[in-house]
Amino acid sequence: MAPKQPKEAAKTPVAPASGVKKAKVGKPRNYDLGNGIVRFSKSKMFHKTAKYKFIGKKNPKAPKAKKPTVVVKPIGGEKNGGTRNVLLRRRKSFYPTQDKIKTHRHHKCFSKHVRNIRPNLTVGTVCILLAGRHAGKRVVLVGVLPSGLLLVTGPFAFNSCPLRRVPQRYVIGTSTNVELGDFKLPAHLDDAYFKKNKKSTKRSVKRKEGEDIFATKKEKYVPSEQRKTDQKTVDDAVIKAIGKRADKKVLRGYLKAAFGLRSSQFAHRLRF
Repeated sequence: MAPKQPKEAAKTPVAPASGVKKAKVGKPRNYDLGNGIVRFSKSKMFHKTAKYKFIGKKNPKAPKAKKPTVVVKPIGGEKNGGTRNVLLRRRKSFYPTQDKIKTHRHHKCFSKHVRNIRPNLTVGTVCILLAGRHAGKRVVLVGVLPSGLLLVTGPFAFNSCPLRRVPQRYVIGTSTNVELGDFKLPAHLDDAYFKKNKKSTKRSVKRKEGEDIFATKKEKYVPSEQRKTDQKTVDDAVIKAIGKRADKKVLRGYLKAAFGLRSSQFAHRLRF
């Protein structure tokens, strides 16, 4: 009979070089195949996870034991009843004569909220407008106002888009960026600058005798001289920055052309 050979000593697991053991992350069986299509349907997963076994089943909660609030103590005396219910926790001996003043939030607190702008929307970014009368135009972002609205310009000489405020949800930020350098937005270009006059047009327009009183008239908007000066100041800085680029001719044509989707083109598959 051959002699028994000694067993090999069990090998101790060697820790990784970093000293932290990485946990294995498994892949779920119902994963996304692409374009929002999952591997198994909702009804298939209903059977795979055996949810039909739990339909109609109710697990009543176990009743919790109530903590006693009083204790019965015997008392002496012939006509005292023999026992008294004594509270385990005494009630407060002091009650304020006035209620505490509650601080109510101001009705204008929405204007003081902190505005968070998407990280790709920086000053000089070329954006695509998605709504409004200038929808589809490519514009240059020149600033962010305290209200969270974006201040954009065409420039006006390129695509007839003036200085406008646009919410960031109606804008696509592209990877194209115009370096504006040390350009600073004038301090008076704030939300109050772009606020419309809410005066009624019916009272502001005077009618002559014999005209129909029910006919509505709308005043034609005419930009002021201040607005024209500010538009020229901002546009000159943007056009000057575009002229310094090597691809200035391509960028000018890019800003003048309108954005649109052709057949078999999907916005979520494009890289802007």
